[in-house]
Amino acid sequence: MTTQLESLRQYTTVVADTGDFQAMRAYRPTDATTNPSLILKAVQQPAYRPLLESVIADHPHASLAETSDLLLVAFGRQILDIVPGRVSTEVDARLSFDTLASIERARHIIQHYERAGVDRDRVLIKLASTWEGIQAARALQAEGIRCNLTLLFCLPQAIACAQAKVTLISPFVGRIYDWFKKNAGADWNEQANQGENDPGVRSVRGIYEYYKTYDIPTQVMGASFRNIGQIQALAGCDLLTISPELLSQLDASPGELTPALTVEQAKTVAPEWRASNEVAFRTELNQDAMATEKLAEGIRLFTADAIKLDALIQQARQTA
Repeated sequence: MTTQLESLRQYTTVVADTGDFQAMRAYRPTDATTNPSLILKAVQQPAYRPLLESVIADHPHASLAETSDLLLVAFGRQILDIVPGRVSTEVDARLSFDTLASIERARHIIQHYERAGVDRDRVLIKLASTWEGIQAARALQAEGIRCNLTLLFCLPQAIACAQAKVTLISPFVGRIYDWFKKNAGADWNEQANQGENDPGVRSVRGIYEYYKTYDIPTQVMGASFRNIGQIQALAGCDLLTISPELLSQLDASPGELTPALTVEQAKTVAPEWRASNEVAFRTELNQDAMATEKLAEGIRLFTADAIKLDALIQQARQTA
């Protein structure tokens, strides 16, 4: 009997949103994404502690930033032994408003991969979808370094990413849903905001329709899901990155999924073409309270976990 996970694979590239190698082996995703929070969570588990210890032992004189990048690459290399496609590795969120520093950090990450024999085409550099992050991605893409723009919450961000010719964007479904639910408070109607009416789903669908209408090659990867209903409502999206918990639910659910998004349907919507520059980007982002707040919050959360990871590395160094 076909499961919903197997059915989804017919229309959408399934990506694992985890640092857990065992989960990747179990659900056989094509690609995998990581972020500071996932790596921090993984490295605190006994099964993954040897990776950190090995990085410290092999690079005893590396700076803290260098050690952090080497650890991310060590995870990435292990992941690429499991998945047939690509892994996304994130630039330190503390550089989200520094274009030049983001470019340099991304180059170093790619150099570490290449020295380990990993082709750069199998790596996506993750950057926050700030104006500065998008401009860093523009420069990196021109050098042949592929980028995944994360913490993306609105169409103006997506349009700027398309103009920068990034490889892939990760619009966040669940965090948009969270914002609208919290903002509505007691007035929130869960039933009225499910499936295709979910505010996070609507946002990703709008971006998908814009991209497909204008034949934009940047791929759309829905991310940050809270339930399988959100995933079902975006079946047919280019890629979806899904947590092990929700992959498990899809794998345990029998039945066929019908594509909710198709290129043909998107072109019938034909959203109006929108020009973009820095002033328009900043103005339109500022006008969107949800996107502004969730972007800032996301950077703060990833930064906090990057600081915790630094502390963990320092602690491990002292006991090595």
